[in-house]
Amino acid sequence: MKEQEIIEKLKQENDEFRKLSDEHHHLDVQIVEIDKKVYLTPEEDLERKKMAKHKLHLKDKMADFVREYKKAHPDV
Repeated sequence: MKEQEIIEKLKQENDEFRKLSDEHHHLDVQIVEIDKKVYLTPEEDLERKKMAKHKLHLKDKMADFVREYKKAHPDV
């Protein structure tokens, strides 16, 4: 099973993973919107950096779920 297939399966079966994924997507959308601006105030720049850091943290947690799934299902 490919990693994207595992992610889709986890989104369907695991509420915590789905929440992480939804929040990750929401942050991605917000960051894209901020990046459309030509100039960021220092506050906006700081907020963007915080969002990017949090988004990365969520991605790491999601990767942990995928790793655990692969360990629990080595034949997949």
